[in-house]
Amino acid sequence: MKAICVDDERLIAEDVADMCEALPEIDEVKCFVRANEALAYLEEAKVDLALLDIDMPGMNGIELAARIKERTPETAVIFLTGYPEYAVDAFTVRASGYLMKPVTKEALAKDVSYALAGKEKKPFGHIFVKTFGKFAVFVDGEEVRFKMAKCREILAYLIDRQGTGVTRKEVFSVIWENRAYDRKMQKQLDVYIRSLRDTLREYGIGEIFELSRGTMRILPEYFTCDAYQFFLGDNDAVNDYQGEYMYSYSWASMTESLMYWKVVNVTEGKG
Repeated sequence: MKAICVDDERLIAEDVADMCEALPEIDEVKCFVRANEALAYLEEAKVDLALLDIDMPGMNGIELAARIKERTPETAVIFLTGYPEYAVDAFTVRASGYLMKPVTKEALAKDVSYALAGKEKKPFGHIFVKTFGKFAVFVDGEEVRFKMAKCREILAYLIDRQGTGVTRKEVFSVIWENRAYDRKMQKQLDVYIRSLRDTLREYGIGEIFELSRGTMRILPEYFTCDAYQFFLGDNDAVNDYQGEYMYSYSWASMTESLMYWKVVNVTEGKG
């Protein structure tokens, strides 16, 4: 497989290239000290892996990675840097690795092996819940269509609670922040809940929702969810996360903050 290494410090670029050439996955590696030189090379050649310094003059490594991904999305990217604060930005371009300088042979070998493994994504399964970006639910690849937007939001909130039971009043206070929970709104909420249950049953997935004695919850054992996999430390889910979690809903910001700090801790090697 072919690789490039881009670092404005030539000695570092050459050192990393030498380590790459010793790896069984790499057949050829080219060094560059300027991002525009690497892009010019990529006009004529296709590479499987790009090892990029982040802090470079002119076009930095994040921008260079984005340009590379635009041309060849399948090219794996590993960032090399001395600054851990760039970790979150690195995830926005779906980096396969993030190595702190000075780079060791062992760490490089591990990240290159993962980046070029070419392993298939885990199958989503019968029911897949997508929370990264815009919230959506899929049944055998078909997106579930809700009759009312509030039905979707109620389900999204229950997904966010990860199986914890919540009362009608709690759901109402979160989704209708400034409204009074009076008799009229209680009846309206019941309409949304019935519609939500009907939709889930229409798609044959009514088992994911439980309502008992005024408390409702979802049952996580019946579906796969990208956020749940993320918090379990699944590498695919961590790499798929691009900094947005259910962006349509303001109440989701707390979980999004937890994701941010998990990304930072993972990239700094804290777990």
